[in-house]
Amino acid sequence: MIFSKFDGAGNDFVIVDAREDDPGLTAEAIAHVCHRRKGVGADGLMLLTPAQGDYDFVMRYYNSDGLPADMCGNGGRCITVFAHLLGLGRVLNGEKHIRFLATDGPHEATLLDWDNQRGQGTVRLGMRDVPRHTLHRVLQGWWLNTGVPHYVQQVTDLSHYDVLGEGRRLRHHPDLGAEGANVNFVERVGDCLHVRTYERGVEDETWACGTGVTACAIALGVTHLSTRGGDFLVEYQPTQEAFTHVELTGPVSFNFKGEITFP
Repeated sequence: MIFSKFDGAGNDFVIVDAREDDPGLTAEAIAHVCHRRKGVGADGLMLLTPAQGDYDFVMRYYNSDGLPADMCGNGGRCITVFAHLLGLGRVLNGEKHIRFLATDGPHEATLLDWDNQRGQGTVRLGMRDVPRHTLHRVLQGWWLNTGVPHYVQQVTDLSHYDVLGEGRRLRHHPDLGAEGANVNFVERVGDCLHVRTYERGVEDETWACGTGVTACAIALGVTHLSTRGGDFLVEYQPTQEAFTHVELTGPVSFNFKGEITFP
């Protein structure tokens, strides 16, 4: 199976062009590919599958445990660049625009800049609206769904916080829903919100989480956020009923291309 490896602020993914040949990966095969000692190593795997309607492609996302998830913000930004390198999308006002479907619905992304030689650039991704009634207080923080469920909790001394231990403890807490939630710990530093995330499905801390920083921005009313892997801008328009026009902007890097043979 031929694949490409990308990362969005250190949140890394294996991406496969499955428009003509679906590799038919099992959950076990996906977990093998994502394994950091026995496989390629990644937080998740994505298949770029054939277009539907007016969309350029359909994104199928899987966490590193091999199980599907409805959406991944950094994954959506990475697969945007992958699609651009495949020649998909259209240029409007000097910018490349790409429209795709994910399990949580339609998304439109803009490639703001891309350096082919360095394999680095910036992507802005349109996220789904977040109804206000889904944002509510729970435990010591907030719960909301930005494509997947997230819990957001403010802490002190975030750099030394036990994200792995506390994230693992809270991830399955019954108050966070039957399927659990991603757990975000945050600390304000000036006008910036620093974020560390324990991701379900990865079952570990990741360097960044796109739906996570989006959830943190909306829950705490901020736009500039910083993670271990890089900085993000989250823009949105609050209304009485929902947070609309939600856009996630951050870095994307191409890592390498390779081929893996399954045993």
